[in-house]
Amino acid sequence: MEENRKETTADYVVIKALEDGVNVMGLTRGGSTRFHHTEKLASGEVYIAQFTETTSAIKINGKASILTRYGEVQSERQG
Repeated sequence: MEENRKETTADYVVIKALEDGVNVMGLTRGGSTRFHHTEKLASGEVYIAQFTETTSAIKINGKASILTRYGEVQSERQG
């Protein structure tokens, strides 16, 4: 195994867009939380995200189905 390989927590989140324009944003961990990655999903697209040494949180804006090892939750459109 490479010594430079970053460790992960092995937790995955599956996000399925239920409408066009769902935004998925990865947030950093550490002293100051910042956005480090953004994806825009079309209706029906599926995005699989993993919590890592860098990613401590994931923000979802728009109507989507989110699957985790703890269960399923639906996000709603704001506004």
